[in-house]
Amino acid sequence: MLLAALAETSARVALTSKRGEKRDLLAACLLAAEPAERGLCALYLSGVVRQAQLGVGYAQLSALRAVPPAAAASLSAQDVDAALSDVASLKGAGSAARRSAELHQLFARATQSEQRFLSGLLLGELRQGALESLVIDAVASAARVPSDVLRRAQMLVSDLDRVSDLAFREGEAGLRKLSLALFRPVQPMLADTANDVAIAVAQLGCAAFEYKLDGARVQVHRRDGDVRVYTRTLNDVTVAVPEVVEQVAALPVREVILDGEVIALREDGTPLPFQETMRRFGRRLEVAQLRETMPLSVFFFDCLRCDGRDLLDAPTEERSRVLAEVVPESARVPRIVTDDATVAQAFLDAALATGHEGVMAKACDAPYAAGKRGSNWLKIKHVHTLDLVVLACEWGSGRRTGLLSNLHLGARTDDGFVMLGKTFKGLTDEMLRFQTEALLARETRRDRYTVYVRPELVVEVAFSDIQKSPRYPAGLALRLARIKRYRSDKSAAEADTIDQVRAIYQRSVGL
Repeated sequence: MLLAALAETSARVALTSKRGEKRDLLAACLLAAEPAERGLCALYLSGVVRQAQLGVGYAQLSALRAVPPAAAASLSAQDVDAALSDVASLKGAGSAARRSAELHQLFARATQSEQRFLSGLLLGELRQGALESLVIDAVASAARVPSDVLRRAQMLVSDLDRVSDLAFREGEAGLRKLSLALFRPVQPMLADTANDVAIAVAQLGCAAFEYKLDGARVQVHRRDGDVRVYTRTLNDVTVAVPEVVEQVAALPVREVILDGEVIALREDGTPLPFQETMRRFGRRLEVAQLRETMPLSVFFFDCLRCDGRDLLDAPTEERSRVLAEVVPESARVPRIVTDDATVAQAFLDAALATGHEGVMAKACDAPYAAGKRGSNWLKIKHVHTLDLVVLACEWGSGRRTGLLSNLHLGARTDDGFVMLGKTFKGLTDEMLRFQTEALLARETRRDRYTVYVRPELVVEVAFSDIQKSPRYPAGLALRLARIKRYRSDKSAAEADTIDQVRAIYQRSVGL
């Protein structure tokens, strides 16, 4: 398929706000493609390329705006894929110049509309109102397979190209053959929010309550002596966390997949700040030295597979039973099961007194819904917090002159992000220095006071409540917002949604 057809579809999708119309436009485009390239087209229409590490930045792509466009469309999606593979393969001295030359040749073959599409694709800023979720619906419609079956398949392999190709070639039967596999991490199950334990008990009934640790989420896979550790963004960090590898390697199992939290603790057992834990994850060198000065502990709360048995669809209590059989209590998150709100509150108080974030409440009969956020898991914290995306930042004044200070915060929507307010509170000098450098590296444009950036960085924001506000498009704003930390373990696609924000507001006003 010509890239021009994808660019035209993307432009048409951006012009309609109706989800059904977007889906139908995408589905028609996929059906018009050759069978062998439908997976790649689905990937491009979701705003993603196959090559994970292109080494291409905003500055390089900005320079390509001066490349004269081709007069007629001749570039195919497969041509683009081949060219990007060549770019990704360039390493070593002089590779930046060679990448620029390769990209210049690619853009010279593209028409003006194709150049715009390519720029958005390579920057991750397609901005057509069609994220992966909508493209999945379009693939399901075009291939005539149930969307829930397609979503589960994508959850298991996290490869829209492969899953789309399988849906068109083998249909529902082919998708159902996919299963949980060792060393192919799945997206973690996510939680909704409850204001207090009484609400959680009322909603879930008899539920499991577990300490919510302020650590780094990990998924650990083991087969015999091979152990690998993945972050919540599915990155392999095995080299950085030898303590976790050794502990899992010693478990009395042949193969296992575990879900847990890695955290740095003080000598008295209380947690160090989240940023201290994350220091270990960014290092590949000096691991032995860091292990001596800041050892990590791992606590598991779920078991997804054990000795050949897939437990994703097993209820919480069965997964917990298997976990207890293979992981010692000292390496499991503290846990109780109760339908008594008084008992649950005492458990929450104990978690907070130990320095942890709060508790998780989990429905005892719920399966592990990988990659999904839902009411079967509820997080209960001491304060309201949301994980929001930084959309822009204003220059500081006074002692913050020369630093980016006042953050513009946005919640995730189906087709982008919507602003909920600004704050400069809670930022330490170290955070100010970090965000100035990190945001300038993501700059897309600026005016006299503000630098607008690619929506990539996630911050955890504490706030007192949510109030109506005509100032912002969503009609809501955070009150007394304060930055707690940057969430380097989360991508923008995992930020909290505007629907979650509305739900918090509705609960606060009794709707």
